[in-house]
Amino acid sequence: MDRSKKKVDLGSQIQIKFITKQEIYAVPEFPFAVDSKIQCENLNRLVNELLKDKLSDDNGVVKKVDFDFLVNGELLRTPLDIHLTNKNVSSESNVVVEYMEATPSPEPMDCLIHDDWVSAIHSSGSWIITGCYDNSIHIWTNKGKHKTGISGHTGPVKAVQWISVSNDSATFVSGSQDQSIRVWDWDIKKGTTNCLQIGRGHERSVECISVSPDSTRFATGGWDTMLKIWSADPNYEPADKPAKKLKSETKVMPPIMTLKGHKENISSVQFINNSDLITASWDHTIKHWDGEIGGIKTEIVGNKSFFNHDYSDLNGSVITCSSDRHIRLYDLRSKEGSLVKGTYSSHTQWVTTVRWSKTEEYQFVSGGYDNQMKLWDTRSPKVPLFELTGHEEKVMCSDWSNQKLILSGGADNTVRIFKNKNVKTV
Repeated sequence: MDRSKKKVDLGSQIQIKFITKQEIYAVPEFPFAVDSKIQCENLNRLVNELLKDKLSDDNGVVKKVDFDFLVNGELLRTPLDIHLTNKNVSSESNVVVEYMEATPSPEPMDCLIHDDWVSAIHSSGSWIITGCYDNSIHIWTNKGKHKTGISGHTGPVKAVQWISVSNDSATFVSGSQDQSIRVWDWDIKKGTTNCLQIGRGHERSVECISVSPDSTRFATGGWDTMLKIWSADPNYEPADKPAKKLKSETKVMPPIMTLKGHKENISSVQFINNSDLITASWDHTIKHWDGEIGGIKTEIVGNKSFFNHDYSDLNGSVITCSSDRHIRLYDLRSKEGSLVKGTYSSHTQWVTTVRWSKTEEYQFVSGGYDNQMKLWDTRSPKVPLFELTGHEEKVMCSDWSNQKLILSGGADNTVRIFKNKNVKTV
């Protein structure tokens, strides 16, 4: 009988040492000899076995914990020997394997039905605001209940953002293909909305909005290539030019500042503090602006049109998506080496939206023309943590402002809400 057919493909032995930053799951730091082809599943089994006493309750019931494993700065997604070869790490000496509790899969929670494409979304506290291609704005509870629909724009609403939210009232700003910006007041108890002021100044569609952290200003960008900064104060009066009023008594406001620099559509804008902004554009550049004096501080040049970006306070990095299927990570603080610090490839078509987690420095979400939302860890560049399925057409916008909820809007006229179960308690 040919015994070779039954032979299991075993690798050589590798010495590994487990470490963790989560003290409750610490194991002795002495080396273990494991098969070189070991994968996450068997490493998980080994760590759970080592933790059996710690994970047992008073009745002897052992709780099972799922772990992820970090080897040489990257999450293990292949057999260990292949991972080491790809990272050019020698298996001759002890291999340090860091483990941490794995991120649980986000849970589908709700689907908000609209009458047209959902092109803008933002959440704050208990409320979600959406903008649509039928020129409408909608306010929902984060439990999925529709509170009100708002009309006023005469073109698709491409950007929305909350300015302030209290128990009794809220203000928000919207931007549209009709070239205008509108600041709104919502009386939560009465359920009424009122347009406080209309911003005029853009000569083409307004594509993006960002409100400053102190809620005193907001910035807009669009197809006229101009970055404009506005006052969020409804009583703001420019010193040299009194604001006009429309027949309806809604005040027409000019921008505080107009900044030139981009050559194509400004696809996204973001205040990173109360004075500085970052913009991304179809002209292949990301620009870091001083919003006080109006100059450009730094510029990153890519090789594709940028569709969206997001800056993280936790890690100082900018995540971007472009007119290809790749997501790229840039470190604004880096002065040496390649500007692109990471590339993430799993989408099969253009990626349109990216958003960082506000609490987990390594995690972000992305959405694209392949109808997919994906949750990523920056330490796993080829494989996302999870695919958040549900959309039947392209994903157009996303939001992760509320750490408990991952939101996405799409051309299937829906907003999908996923519950994030990996929530840190403060």
